[in-house]
Amino acid sequence: MFRKILIANRGEIALRIIRTCKEMGISTVAIYSTADKEGLHVRFADEAVCIGPPNSNQSYLNIPNIMAAAEITNADAIHPGYGFLSENPSFPEICEEYNIKFIGPNADMISKMGDKITAKETMKEAGVPTIPGSEGLIRSMDEAKKIAKEIKYPVILKATAGGGGKGMRVIWNEDELEANFEKARHEAKASFGNDGIYMEKFLEGPHHIEIQIAGDQYGKVIHMSERDCSIQRRHQKLVEESPSPFIGQTIRKKMGDAAIRAAQAINYESVGTVEFLVDKYKNFYFMEMNTRIQVEHPVTEEVIDYDLIKEQIKIAAGVPISGKSYFPQLHAMECRINAEDPFKSFAPRPGRIEELHTPKGQGVRVDTHVYAGYTIPPHYDSMIAKVICRTKSREETLAKMERALQEFIIEKVKTTVPFHLSLLRNEDFRAGKFTTSFMDTFDFARSITDEDIHR
Repeated sequence: MFRKILIANRGEIALRIIRTCKEMGISTVAIYSTADKEGLHVRFADEAVCIGPPNSNQSYLNIPNIMAAAEITNADAIHPGYGFLSENPSFPEICEEYNIKFIGPNADMISKMGDKITAKETMKEAGVPTIPGSEGLIRSMDEAKKIAKEIKYPVILKATAGGGGKGMRVIWNEDELEANFEKARHEAKASFGNDGIYMEKFLEGPHHIEIQIAGDQYGKVIHMSERDCSIQRRHQKLVEESPSPFIGQTIRKKMGDAAIRAAQAINYESVGTVEFLVDKYKNFYFMEMNTRIQVEHPVTEEVIDYDLIKEQIKIAAGVPISGKSYFPQLHAMECRINAEDPFKSFAPRPGRIEELHTPKGQGVRVDTHVYAGYTIPPHYDSMIAKVICRTKSREETLAKMERALQEFIIEKVKTTVPFHLSLLRNEDFRAGKFTTSFMDTFDFARSITDEDIHR
């Protein structure tokens, strides 16, 4: 087992990793930018090293500075968390050169799943259902028109190096294709340094359902069932839950089996997530694979009583997976609390937290790195907490989550708590009648009370 792990991240995920390391008897090293010197991950790690100014390119994405921090602290492993360098194939290669274990998959696995064209081809060969579309990159307008005619509009243009919803354009007819083809290529180049784009059939109003998987160094792969991530805004997830209210046990098993085949196709080693789109007829199609721990991993942890960070560390240390595939016996839901003003188009609202009270009680978990007196910096993602509730049924979980959010008090900083309270009261959401397009028509302000606004 590792003696000392450097966490190449910040905020709640860094704190989350530190907690598991402490429970495993592993020493920890926090890295931080000058903007994060008062962060809890800095306070609770055994050691902390400043690696640069607030700009991510000069700190949390600065590989030379991070490796220097690992060397001077004698860390024998690095955990990347999510975001930042977690899916950069160069990072594990550099870690290997320094004889430091990267806690995650190797560079080849990350590269294969990071390039969407390669990932799709790999999944086809593994017998995993994929969305109809181009066989590879589209080189010309004529080729784009031909493929769109074959698979029928609407279609979606995607950047092969893209992710997180960036570089996507939905096209409804040939005129829109002519107007957007070159724009999509330029946008891909500007965002990812790669102008490669491909085309897929656009599924209207699907569910976004992901399967949590884990694979060890000895070829064993298990799945830990699904999370429904369909409540999204601009392709950014807002709420996740398990099990999904949309799919039943039969399709759940089929998707779990497909996710295992996907991981086995690249000899996957670590925890990860295979993401699918499921249409209204409950046909499911591979979308992408995330080769890292995800923001919403606590949902799975709560329904199967499983520490995914601990499993990830053990796999990296060469410990075989001892369990088998899981199906949830409980119900869990996660609401992401962002420092944003939902009444101002979810604009970020960094600032100093004057007062903070997080919800408590049985079946309520809050993962956060903020505290009263903490100043939320403007340089990073606006998520400041995750509220996770777990009960025996979806109905009970909805009630518990509403109660928990009503207890969430944060003064002088606008958050998305009012939005979540409104969502929990929506009849369609409560009935499980939602898709990825739910937010296009949801008017959350209709059920907001004055008390909600002032939370």
